[in-house]
Amino acid sequence: MQKEKSFQEIVNDTRMLIKEFEKREQKKWGIEGAMIELGKQVGDLSKCIMMKEKYYLKERELEPKYKTIEDNIGDELYDIFFMLVRIADHYGIDLEKECNKEVKHSMEIFSKD
Repeated sequence: MQKEKSFQEIVNDTRMLIKEFEKREQKKWGIEGAMIELGKQVGDLSKCIMMKEKYYLKERELEPKYKTIEDNIGDELYDIFFMLVRIADHYGIDLEKECNKEVKHSMEIFSKD
């Protein structure tokens, strides 16, 4: 059984995939394209959650584009993560370091209560 990857290993794998996409697309995405795609992916996640939580008409569940399972939600979450890595790298931000810093900061705030 393969061991779980660390956060940084997942970020590095995502960077490798970004480079592969750039080769296939034959161009680098600018920050504007990354932000547009991030917005699109958040919309896709919203649609999946709205379907899962039954916000749409029951009849829509019969349409393939509205079929939602937990795997779809997980896929959309990774697509958002993928774009966050692109954006963080564009600005030279260490995503793992920032996540750790923000978790620590939030824990300090809540421990004061």
